[in-house]
Amino acid sequence: MKRIFQLLLLLGIIFSPFFTHAHVKWFTEVAPLKESIENILSPLFILLAIIAAIALALLAIIIPKTTEWSTIKKIDKRLSSLRKYSRNILKYGTAVSLIIQVSNGTLFAPEFLLENTSIIVLVWVIIGLLLIPHHIPTKLGAVLLLGLFVFITIDNGIFHMLDYGFYVAIIGVLLVGNTKLEDIGFPFLYLGTGLSLCWVAVEKWVYPAMTLDIVASHSVPTFGFPPDAFIVMAAFIEFVVGYLLVVGILNRVLGFVVTVIFIMTTMLFGMTEIIGHFMIHIVLIVFIIEGVSFYNPPIKMHNTKVDQFIFVFLNFIFVLATFVLIYYRFA
Repeated sequence: MKRIFQLLLLLGIIFSPFFTHAHVKWFTEVAPLKESIENILSPLFILLAIIAAIALALLAIIIPKTTEWSTIKKIDKRLSSLRKYSRNILKYGTAVSLIIQVSNGTLFAPEFLLENTSIIVLVWVIIGLLLIPHHIPTKLGAVLLLGLFVFITIDNGIFHMLDYGFYVAIIGVLLVGNTKLEDIGFPFLYLGTGLSLCWVAVEKWVYPAMTLDIVASHSVPTFGFPPDAFIVMAAFIEFVVGYLLVVGILNRVLGFVVTVIFIMTTMLFGMTEIIGHFMIHIVLIVFIIEGVSFYNPPIKMHNTKVDQFIFVFLNFIFVLATFVLIYYRFA
């Protein structure tokens, strides 16, 4: 487990200037130019897809064995004792994130400007409701926030807003608190955040010119790799992180690593990075605390290690292909 953690941390630091640059549209004025599917599915892309699928399949088999280690048990016990604060962290963290956004004239992301006074007032009302320590105002604030998300989605399109699908998951957690459906809240949050990361990663493959502009204009180090190859590799790391969140593997380690990376890249991209990713920080803190004790990974449907390996391998390839094809067709 220690070696796996160190490897992930090393990869994260190496790719940090680019990897956390999740929403490339925030930092470039280059018009999106869709790459041909033939160029997207390059030999490098196919090779990395196979390597990632093998690594994930092995990881899914090895990681459960480490849960019996004494050190891991102690860390798990300590973090698990903080779970009673998870919902409040998410609730008040959402309020703080909205304060940062509205104070800078945006909502949900730096690209969505607040130009309507009535909407600005509504956002402050939502913030006030979320700050009240009772579940009914919280639910009302979540409903209003969902309304604003739908409003912006109508203006920008559903496939554009899939970049920020984790907000729907956050709203879902706030809505089901203190109800019979409370237990499905955090699994939904993992799913929504993971799928959002996967969706954003595909943007770098389909619209590489935008990302290449960022690499050039911000002097992003490529560590000896050609910029176009570096983009493909970095996008794979981001996609794999999203996939791991969805399937429930290594969530605490991922939460810690990605949080450290986001903090590091704030120095490179400044206030825009803070505005855009503060809410993701809150979600990752919740993931570090929660772990995946509530999650029953689909891999457990298979008894033998060979069956589990084949399942994860094929499942990753299927998910990857589905995301690429849907994004290429509709985004």
